[in-house]
Amino acid sequence: MTHPGLTNSLSLHHHNFIPNYRPFSSQSQILRISSSSFAKPKPKPLFLRFTRRIIEPLHPRFIVSAVHQSEPERLPPPNAQKEDLLLKSQQQGSQLRNRVVFGLGIGISAGGIVLAGGWVFAAAIAAAVFAGAREYFELVRSRGITEGMTPPPRYVSRVCSVICALMPLLVMYLGHIDVSVASAAFVLAMALLVQRGSPRFAQLSSSIFGLFYCGYLPCFWVKLRCGLAVPALNTKLGATWPVLLGGQAHWTVGLVATLISISSIIAADTFAFLGGKTFGRTPLTSISPKKTWEGTFIGFCGCIVTSVVLSKVFSWPTSSLSAIGLGILTFFGSVFGDLTESMIKRDAGVKDSGSLIPGHGGVLDRADSYVFTGALAYSFVKTFLPFYGV
Repeated sequence: MTHPGLTNSLSLHHHNFIPNYRPFSSQSQILRISSSSFAKPKPKPLFLRFTRRIIEPLHPRFIVSAVHQSEPERLPPPNAQKEDLLLKSQQQGSQLRNRVVFGLGIGISAGGIVLAGGWVFAAAIAAAVFAGAREYFELVRSRGITEGMTPPPRYVSRVCSVICALMPLLVMYLGHIDVSVASAAFVLAMALLVQRGSPRFAQLSSSIFGLFYCGYLPCFWVKLRCGLAVPALNTKLGATWPVLLGGQAHWTVGLVATLISISSIIAADTFAFLGGKTFGRTPLTSISPKKTWEGTFIGFCGCIVTSVVLSKVFSWPTSSLSAIGLGILTFFGSVFGDLTESMIKRDAGVKDSGSLIPGHGGVLDRADSYVFTGALAYSFVKTFLPFYGV
């Protein structure tokens, strides 16, 4: 028999914890409910308990995303990959074709211009200088360089480009270059000082360097080709050269030295490129990451061999030691000219100086190796070969 107080306490207990409570009519029902409520649940299998502990804390959205992530990524259809590879190969083939075609065209044209000499050679140098000066001042005005300096005004850049183009012609017909450079520097300084606003030293320095880099240095090619007019008497090609084209007198020391220097530069660039592609492992400098010590050494050897071989072909200079010295100067002039232009492009944040030559970039991209070389070759022939190797 159950005590009445116990019955009331059990009723209150179920009223608080059992939803939808309704009073029971008999004490047997109360006892049955209470005994079932306090009964221990049956233990579940270990596998189900472990699975529940892992899955219950996870949000349903997380479970769905995890299922999606576990699925393998869908790869593009094989036809799309083949089309992309085909498109890339076509683009590379087109660039290589343009590079070869325009390279051959430039090489043949340059050879004819060098052989012609005179005003033809000076006019070609003037045109290249004008285009190179325009590219240089566009690089100076690029965002990458203007963040650290004030570029010269646009009208000053145009005036400097015109002055640079006139320098080779003045050297051709006046025979000297010092007066023209000093006059050009004075004109540039005066134009910068009278401009509106506050003139900056960065404007003057970048303009003067452009005058030196794009105008003054290329003029030495005119002095080398047209200024050294002494005939190379030992050259066998001169004996078979047509009289209508100048005969043996056409083959001067300046012509032979120009041909050897240009051919050595081409050999240095070609051998350095092929050697770097094949054996290149150690980077040469951070200015141009693609250049390697291995490629540079192979280019150096190719430049020396080309200079010595051509000296035997033209019979000038007669000393192999002189030919080696000319090849060494040519190589270092080409390398540092290339690195100088690479430094300017790196600060400007561009890959090419321009897009005038398809597959090659701009004029500076093709002529960077020739900027310093003409001055070095002329100084070598004029200073160390007083008798012009005859």
